[in-house]
Amino acid sequence: MTSMASLLSTYTTFAAAAMLLRTVLNEARSLINQFIPQYVQERIWSKIGGIFGNRHSSSHMTLIMDECDNYITNQFYEASEIYLRAKVSPSVTKLKVFQAPDDKNPSVTIKNGEKFTEVFQGIQLQWESFCIEKNRNEYYDRGGEIKSIELSFPRKNMDKILSSYLPYVLERSKAIRKENRVLKLHSYNGSWESTNLDHPSTFETLAMDSKLKEDLINDLDRFVRRSQFYRRVGKAWKRGYLLYGPPGTGKSSLIAAMANYLKFDIYDLELTSLHSNYELRRLLVSTKNQSILVIEDIDCSVALQDRRSGGCGQGNSQLTLSGFLNFIDGLWSSCGNERIIVFTTNHKDKLDPALLRPGRMDVHIHMSFCNPCGFKTLASNYLDVSNHKLFPEIEKLLMEVEVTPAEIAEEFMKSEDADVALEGLVEFLRRVKMIRNGSDGRDGKEFVLKSSHVKEKRVNTDQLC
Repeated sequence: MTSMASLLSTYTTFAAAAMLLRTVLNEARSLINQFIPQYVQERIWSKIGGIFGNRHSSSHMTLIMDECDNYITNQFYEASEIYLRAKVSPSVTKLKVFQAPDDKNPSVTIKNGEKFTEVFQGIQLQWESFCIEKNRNEYYDRGGEIKSIELSFPRKNMDKILSSYLPYVLERSKAIRKENRVLKLHSYNGSWESTNLDHPSTFETLAMDSKLKEDLINDLDRFVRRSQFYRRVGKAWKRGYLLYGPPGTGKSSLIAAMANYLKFDIYDLELTSLHSNYELRRLLVSTKNQSILVIEDIDCSVALQDRRSGGCGQGNSQLTLSGFLNFIDGLWSSCGNERIIVFTTNHKDKLDPALLRPGRMDVHIHMSFCNPCGFKTLASNYLDVSNHKLFPEIEKLLMEVEVTPAEIAEEFMKSEDADVALEGLVEFLRRVKMIRNGSDGRDGKEFVLKSSHVKEKRVNTDQLC
């Protein structure tokens, strides 16, 4: 009897202790749910379950996207942050707003600890942003912040999230970034230095032949959408353009129009600032994707001697033609994707033929003197007129003399009154005709569009507009 009484007493004590423990665990769970992020909860319950021989089974999964890992930027974190800027819900009560002096639009993101929910293909999703302060200690060489974004969803939808939703977020963020991107103009001075590219030139404002514009735009569109094609045929995803013609024909404006159309940064490189092939390669790998590398006046910027001579450039420069060719068409040219290289020259005939073949300079564009088509574009841009009684005489004079778009633009800058400006242009063209007596036609004024998929075309620009 004594043993039975002792057993019952022990059982009663154990039951009371169990109930107390259960109450404490319930209270702990409530506090955890209230104050501790979900992914931390899952780790806690997983550890507790491991102690008692079974693992906690959660119906939800949480993906953690840290800002960086060992100083390497996390692509998913960047994409998620950009994506959430455009998806802020009215249910969110706190937002962070920031706008740098050069930004087009303010950056609006959810504040740390705020949650944002949405539905994707019937799946309930929850986003949450975190920022944890870290102190200097033996594990970190400096203090700072650990930023992360978490995405929670039902565990059963894991495959669809990884195969469909995350790629969708990446594509949307890429489109948003391109739409809001502030273009940069980079110049080399020992290292790349940048400033905002705020050039207003567009294909609509260029005083170029309309057929040439159309061909160029189609070529650019075809280039940017053929990522898989370039990979399939084993070619680096890059394209080279040569702009040649007299000064003042709009080569720089065309480059700016290309950058504005594609939303690509520009890297302006002077070969005279380089001293070796190694330095050229180092600069190449430091440029970003979706960019235009510009090498202006290549015929006179550096004396690249013939490869067979084994010579070098000006002074003590060790930049060779062979090294330069490897830069634009060899193994080093594949260091990066979706890149365009633009060369300009006033004298195409001075270039080494090895530079001109497809794969190096794929598209050749002759920037010629102004024709009636270009004149009408300039008149619309500067004077806001599309027709005038002086147009026929001006167009006739343009067929008889050679003037650049820059010269015509300068005449238009002299007056805001269309009548005065056009009369001044007529007088200018008459003077040019007298000074340049003997210019009885536009023979030889042509553009050349070459590419790997288009046969060489030689077209008189006077017949195109």
